[in-house]
Amino acid sequence: MPEFSHLHCHTQYSLLDGAASIGGLMKKAQADGMKAVAMTDHGNMFGAFNFVAEANKYNVKPIVGCEFYLVQDRHQKVFTKEQRDNRYHQLLLAKDQDGYKNLSKLCSMSYIEGLYSKWPRIDKDILKNTPKA
Repeated sequence: MPEFSHLHCHTQYSLLDGAASIGGLMKKAQADGMKAVAMTDHGNMFGAFNFVAEANKYNVKPIVGCEFYLVQDRHQKVFTKEQRDNRYHQLLLAKDQDGYKNLSKLCSMSYIEGLYSKWPRIDKDILKNTPKA
């Protein structure tokens, strides 16, 4: 059987969206023989520390990521019926420690500069100016 790892998993840290506990995710990954699994919560990396710690307990390689909300302009805060806040999902994964730091910066900037209503948002401009994850 070919090796398989889930690279798009939401945990309880995907606020109002994810249901899987990190421990439950790791138990399932180990039971299914996965060597790695990714945590890609919506708009945040709140569970990253706990995710890595749990993965190490189960001998599963943790892949930290985030499912960002990508918009045309993260600074825009006023919208109309004709010009809506269209958000698209953009999944990014950290391939190493530098990638993790860059994803952390993107998450922080999404809240500092891009927060609209409950949505921490990024745009293509900030992606172009951030080193690769």
